[in-house]
Amino acid sequence: MGSYFLIKHLHVTTVGLSLALFLLRSWWSVRGSSWLQQRWVRVLPHLIDTLLLATGITLMILLEAWPTRQPWLAAKLIGLLAYIGVGTIAIKRGRTATARAIAALIAVAIFAYIVGAAVAHHPLSWAWFVT
Repeated sequence: MGSYFLIKHLHVTTVGLSLALFLLRSWWSVRGSSWLQQRWVRVLPHLIDTLLLATGITLMILLEAWPTRQPWLAAKLIGLLAYIGVGTIAIKRGRTATARAIAALIAVAIFAYIVGAAVAHHPLSWAWFVT
């Protein structure tokens, strides 16, 4: 069980790092900053997100929590796909700064939903606590 706590801690840490880098890159994208072209800015988020996904899959295997049996986990994965899609608009594909800013806000809302589903272990995410 010791490895579980280590992996879970690493997973949660990468969640925070991933969000922080997303916010920074989104800000730079909206502002049209040349920092987005720095090599570390293009590489580091992918490394962190790969580690985030790897630790998530490892936790899923350790806990034998499959998306087909755990609706909250399926909801998280669907949310992740939505977050990635909207995130690409926020950082790269948005045609205007306004479109990128709106996409960034939507992506952060999706991110919050994903975290809520993980915390509540319920597909209703944070709404589960209200009911």
